[in-house]
Amino acid sequence: MILHCSYEELTALDAASERVLEGTGSGGVAAVAEVLPDIEALAPRLTGDISIDTLEEQASVQRAVEFLLGDARGRTDTFILDEHPSSESAIRSYFEYAHMLTVLDRLRHMGDEMRALAELMTGRPHTDDAARRFAFED
Repeated sequence: MILHCSYEELTALDAASERVLEGTGSGGVAAVAEVLPDIEALAPRLTGDISIDTLEEQASVQRAVEFLLGDARGRTDTFILDEHPSSESAIRSYFEYAHMLTVLDRLRHMGDEMRALAELMTGRPHTDDAARRFAFED
């Protein structure tokens, strides 16, 4: 399946992943360690629409985007409180957050559809093993 992303969405995700991977994000160190492999796997793919072949891969991308979104929200809150709600930094970080939020919404819907299709095609409830083995064509 293909996760369609606009230029603005990809730019927001790329900037956030770069900050987190460089250690300048606002997330906690423990949280970063848990999701770091997901972010590292996503970062090089932020060049266009993202092809997602399995539910396991969808879950990885979703974890990464959820973390990046949380980091963006923290940055937005900081800019609003440290500067002003209408400061340039606050507004820029708000739009970054908003673009990532729309990607996460589409990603969650994609996961729901993928699980439903897998269950329909296999005739069995979703399992972690099925998430790795059941492949979706683009």
